[in-house]
Amino acid sequence: MVAPEAPWRPVRALEHQGIIAWRGVDAVTLLTVYLVLLMAVPSAIRITALGELGRPSLVWGVVLFGWWVISRLQAQALDVAPVSQPIRFAFVALLVIALVSFAAAMLRGQPADQISPATTAVIRLLSWAGVLFTAMDGIRTMNDLKRMLRRIGIAAGLLAGLGVAQAVSGQSFIDFFGSIPGLSGIEGGDGSVAERGGFARSSGTALHPLEYATALNAALPFVIAAGISHGFRFERGKGSVIWWVPVALIAISALLGVSRSAIIGLAVASLLMIPAFPRRARGWVIGGGATLVVAVIVAVPGLFSLTSSLFVGAANDPSTQSRTGGLERAPEFVAASPFYGAGFGTFLPRYYIFDNQWVLIAVELGILGVLAFAAVIFTAIWSAMVARRQSGQADVRLIGHALAASVFTVALLFAFFDGLAFPMAGGLLFLIIGLCGSVRTIGAADAALGSALVPAANRRLS
Repeated sequence: MVAPEAPWRPVRALEHQGIIAWRGVDAVTLLTVYLVLLMAVPSAIRITALGELGRPSLVWGVVLFGWWVISRLQAQALDVAPVSQPIRFAFVALLVIALVSFAAAMLRGQPADQISPATTAVIRLLSWAGVLFTAMDGIRTMNDLKRMLRRIGIAAGLLAGLGVAQAVSGQSFIDFFGSIPGLSGIEGGDGSVAERGGFARSSGTALHPLEYATALNAALPFVIAAGISHGFRFERGKGSVIWWVPVALIAISALLGVSRSAIIGLAVASLLMIPAFPRRARGWVIGGGATLVVAVIVAVPGLFSLTSSLFVGAANDPSTQSRTGGLERAPEFVAASPFYGAGFGTFLPRYYIFDNQWVLIAVELGILGVLAFAAVIFTAIWSAMVARRQSGQADVRLIGHALAASVFTVALLFAFFDGLAFPMAGGLLFLIIGLCGSVRTIGAADAALGSALVPAANRRLS
């Protein structure tokens, strides 16, 4: 029973009464379809008839945007009262800057081959908006949030398993997608497995090994959290081992990937999740992780020496030199339009490849764009951590911690490649950011519920 003084009907109370229900289709179901299209369908595959706009996940994201608009127009009176969402303001600011930049670029005039990529980039932003807003406003109960996170964890585990199989066999196993009627691949997306130093570099269903590593490391905190809580059910002895299998697969895939970025992402995500473990278990976790690393190194001769050379000889590595050179050249590109940039999606690889999403945003969207994107990242982490602090529930605290760790890890990895140019990395990031907004709503509702249950006499005395 909720006290009359409560500012809104708490989410958990409504959840138990079965009152919360979005008209039409469930948000978790729609987002699950998006997740499948994003991670199960190869990023190189598109619907032939739609050309550059034919990536299935992009199309479904636009559908989600339309569904979100209709849902908001038909919001029920019994819905939970809205909580202020800094993420929404930050993302809308980013979207407005991108539109202004796009309009300015079109007014200046662009080469014919830049107009289509710029238009596609804006539509991609609208697609991500649909994903973000659907997750933030459509998932309002802990049951739904846990279901979504479990599905992300399962998808990441399966993707990691595919990557390990690719690394061992040297085969992609996804070539058949290109032969499906109505679908076609893009240039450079032939499904072949890349190599470095004689080792196969897995990419799963992603376009590039870095995109693949980013997706796995983004999901790693959720899989670890599921392992801690036994699938977010907080039941002793149920599923406690199963959820550590995808953790091991993600770690093995990162180690076999022969990639600095993958290893850095694995280390950062893992270290950020250590505080989430009970104190008595942290030593066992660190020891188990170290044992797994040693086992992989022993089982794969030559892996340790090659991986070590990536870090020891990083200064002379071509990819490191390219990134360093990009930082040196960035000011001359930014100077052409320092405030709102050259236009989102107009800076093609033929001009320069920065291998740094933050620098690329500075060039395409200017200083304002960098600030807006940084605000999206910061508000996402802030929202998750505030929910962790507000709620007295163990599940909210753990999930808030995992969401913040995930967003931070992706933001860091974006300094090593232009992540938003890759559908899986960008799509998963904005899905997770939307979930940060969702857990903020749930955390605020928990705080309100706790306040509402305090006896009125005690509140008057305080």
